[in-house]
Amino acid sequence: MEATTEAAAARSVARARMGSGLAVTVLLLPFGGYGLARTGAVPEGTPIVLGLLCVIVGSVLLPTLCEEQAPFRHSSSSLTARTLTGERSVDLNRIATVRLLTTFSYGSAYRALVVRDTHGVRLGITTERSRRKLRRAIEKADANAARGVPGPRVSRAARAHLGLAPGRGLVVHTLLSFLLLTVSVSLYVAVVLGLGGQ
Repeated sequence: MEATTEAAAARSVARARMGSGLAVTVLLLPFGGYGLARTGAVPEGTPIVLGLLCVIVGSVLLPTLCEEQAPFRHSSSSLTARTLTGERSVDLNRIATVRLLTTFSYGSAYRALVVRDTHGVRLGITTERSRRKLRRAIEKADANAARGVPGPRVSRAARAHLGLAPGRGLVVHTLLSFLLLTVSVSLYVAVVLGLGGQ
């Protein structure tokens, strides 16, 4: 049974890496377009067009690669859901880390709790039912940690989002996420425009 679980986890991790690799490749397309434009194989403005398309695709694709989608299966010890890269199952008794991922769309914040277990499987939790299951698992791990059993690393923002800590951590996290997103997208666009203008 343990071998079957580890094999399924290894397949999930491999699919997740392939999905992440694809997303990174999409973001690097403008640089390939720049190389082709320098050789005259494509028009000079190709990196700019590719860059603008890749910003849109990348900003939508990257955050959703590991997010849970229907159908869901919950048991007392695991959360299983379909994702863009296939089905993933996180062992709630072996949580390694929990962090909060915040993205922005149409003026509002969108949050997903990214849970990684000791097998390396990651799942983005977005539904209320899954959040309740995760909260109970963290509370159980915290109780065990009080008895000296090592528990998962849960970020302050994730604890605040789950109602396990004061909300100040959530405010700081949201501001930092917005700044990071703004700066990274601005730098990416500036580099792509610079390549297109050469």
